[in-house]
Amino acid sequence: MNSRNTLSVTEARKKIFNIADDVQKGSNYYFLTERGRAKAVIMSADEFDSWQETMEVTRNFPNLKNDTKEAQKNYKSGNYIILEKLLAKEGFVLVDKGKKEYVQNSNTKKRAKRFKKN
Repeated sequence: MNSRNTLSVTEARKKIFNIADDVQKGSNYYFLTERGRAKAVIMSADEFDSWQETMEVTRNFPNLKNDTKEAQKNYKSGNYIILEKLLAKEGFVLVDKGKKEYVQNSNTKKRAKRFKKN
């Protein structure tokens, strides 16, 4: 904890509007204490969302650094497949080249699953 951004809950209550404005600037955050012990942290909603997203990625891809290195190695060696070929392999066909819109091969177009490449 940094003393510059550490406040008691009582002190924070008095300055809550200033704190709310301050956390919007850059990576500012505040530790709130009660009886000298850390109790909570205040940060911007955007910063919080970013932290949550980072935590989700690290849970879903625990070896991301190694996976990235392996993907780069595969790309350099030509061991990869482009999206269009992967979709074709999975049974999707290009229906609208201008929009790059794909539909899964199906007897009826009404029930065809659509996939757009962004």
